[in-house]
Amino acid sequence: MLTEPELEAAERLVQDFLEACERGQGWEACQPYCTPEATFAAQAEPIAHITTLADYAEWMKSLYGPMPNADYRLEALAIDRHRNKAIACAAFLGTHTGEGGPVPPTGRATESDYAYVMTLAGDRISHLVKVWHAGWAMRQLGWGD
Repeated sequence: MLTEPELEAAERLVQDFLEACERGQGWEACQPYCTPEATFAAQAEPIAHITTLADYAEWMKSLYGPMPNADYRLEALAIDRHRNKAIACAAFLGTHTGEGGPVPPTGRATESDYAYVMTLAGDRISHLVKVWHAGWAMRQLGWGD
């Protein structure tokens, strides 16, 4: 069970990680907040094949090519002191105006809700699960049916 100072440290850790990851800074910026072999899981088509947090951080970085105005809005953050978990709910925002992506720039925007459930191992994140309706975001951007 996490103590009060450990809870505060965990919240800072997660907020710092989110700033690095969600702003597309890649694994180099995310690495200080994660265990070296941190894992990743999601049941969303575009990222279902990703199994490491390093690869996910780089995938997030790659979104800033097609969506140079991408950003995120943190809606809620909770630390479960009994299970050593952090839960973050947020929205990803961006407009496909840059080159890249599965089609030429569409000029269309997305505001896509998602949640992260992170396993904390000491003062680092060891595993992250993303819960996200990828199809919704892809359709908003004009990248799918």
